[in-house]
Amino acid sequence: MSSVDAGTEQAELIFPFSAPPTYGQVTEVKEGILWARIPLPYRLDHVNVYLIRDSDGWAVVDTGIRTDEAIAAWGQLFTGPLLGQRISKVIVTHSHPDHIGLAGWLCDRFSAPLLTSFSTYAGIRAGSHSRGDDALRQYFNFYVSHGMSEEAAAVVAIQGNEYLKRVAPLPHTFLRLLMADLLDIGGRRFRVLSGDGHAPEQILLYCEQERLLFSADQVIEKISPNVSVFAEEPNGDPLGHFLRSLRWLRASIPDDVLVLPGHMRPFHGLHLRCSELELHHEERCRLILAACAERPHLAAELVPVLFTRALDPHQTSFAFTETLAHVGQLVRRGEIEVVRQDDKLFNRLTHAGDNGVAKQRAR
Repeated sequence: MSSVDAGTEQAELIFPFSAPPTYGQVTEVKEGILWARIPLPYRLDHVNVYLIRDSDGWAVVDTGIRTDEAIAAWGQLFTGPLLGQRISKVIVTHSHPDHIGLAGWLCDRFSAPLLTSFSTYAGIRAGSHSRGDDALRQYFNFYVSHGMSEEAAAVVAIQGNEYLKRVAPLPHTFLRLLMADLLDIGGRRFRVLSGDGHAPEQILLYCEQERLLFSADQVIEKISPNVSVFAEEPNGDPLGHFLRSLRWLRASIPDDVLVLPGHMRPFHGLHLRCSELELHHEERCRLILAACAERPHLAAELVPVLFTRALDPHQTSFAFTETLAHVGQLVRRGEIEVVRQDDKLFNRLTHAGDNGVAKQRAR
């Protein structure tokens, strides 16, 4: 591991561990901090979980999704490197099932408290009561209004609903984590940070003394976390929130921290990776502008512009809503406007000719 002088940025990411731990095993990140992986049933086939030595056991950061395979991986940990150990705290960074799915299961098994943001806890509790036909219809209409076929919208809406069901019931109480809180775990002091865009009020933990940043899904090597507009907040600006969070991290956290992300590998090079993510999303905005310079496009027509490989229904839902996030950012910049024709929402360059499309600002 190497540090860099203040104000300088690494030329490339540095990966201090040669290989990730296999399922059921752990890698020691630092004394008293363990890295494990839990399997996911998706193209991105794992989530990272971290264990921090506490005064009465181990505090766990994130949990994996509720599947038999994930529970089996935890079983291997409890009969292997964590044999005879208890979980003292369950810390959840955000509300996505791959991070919170087994939180309730672990809390119940060890009588451990749940620590997370209010947005995460309230979002999951509210979502557990809104997965019926009304929610499916809302998403179906949302997809169709942006150009997805009714057949595809029906499949994608159902797949998204199934994803949200992969969360074990949460405890009836929790301890709220809030930006700028200080959290003591086994003598280590962590400052609670909050990022946005990928998930509301996503929790990050920063240990200044040891230069450790648990970055959740805010900053990951190689891939950008999904940044999506959803039917419940159709005019939201998640991409704007995400980019502001990246700029804040660059300005507030030293570049020489060891980044411990929710997926992929730990690394050094926080500022470089934040810059790469900003450039990545700017390039996607340019692709949309180039397409809309030719003619107005429905969001569904822009999905293959940004995502060129074949997508399954699970991936399609995220690709579609992420495309909308980029469109929304361009609308806010004044570079694209949304117009309505036959109950469909078209995206075109601002000040472009009407081309037979009845103009109706949607934002």
